[in-house]
Amino acid sequence: MAKATKIPESGTTRRGLLDCLKRGGAQEAGALAQHLGVTAMAVRQHLYALEAEGIVAATQEPRPLGRPVKLWALTASAEPFFPDGHAELTLGLLDAMGTAFGAKGLDKLLAARTKAQGQAYAARLTRHKTLKRRLQALADIRSEEGYMAEVRATGRGQYLLLENHCPICAAAQACRGLCRSELDLFREVLGPGVDIERVDHILTGARRCSYRVRRAEKI
Repeated sequence: MAKATKIPESGTTRRGLLDCLKRGGAQEAGALAQHLGVTAMAVRQHLYALEAEGIVAATQEPRPLGRPVKLWALTASAEPFFPDGHAELTLGLLDAMGTAFGAKGLDKLLAARTKAQGQAYAARLTRHKTLKRRLQALADIRSEEGYMAEVRATGRGQYLLLENHCPICAAAQACRGLCRSELDLFREVLGPGVDIERVDHILTGARRCSYRVRRAEKI
């Protein structure tokens, strides 16, 4: 099981709040304070700080008698603070697919994935006519997927596509075909008039993955 992300300014009360809300769902500050054995004021201070960071959110719930009560609940931004087994699941699935279908079968699955990605990418890139704009659109897509991508011009008609993070690094280490498929994908969506080569690779020890992109020379 993967380790949970360390909560900023971690402490027993903050950690306890997250655990209580994860286990019990939306709750009042008073109930949380009673469960943790601290004052309601201390709990509210932590809740307001967590709210400012987007980790919790409050809603008003009406009551038959009296004022509405404020219920606190975790947001989607709290997920990284709890164990995540996605990497282990992905590695297990890749290993099982390799065993069940063999290397050729796994290659077919990767090809199908690349084809689906290519269709989705192309739908967003086709509206752009210049290499610069198509490359920026590709970087935007990759950033949305967690790669922290950017484009840098290195000369007339020449660029670097930089990916500062690899959200599938564990899977790519186990299945090098993922990186090969990635390069094929970029070549497909950028078009036949473009040369692209990987010049830095995280899996070989580089800080990030870098791709040199330029217009293909006419023969």
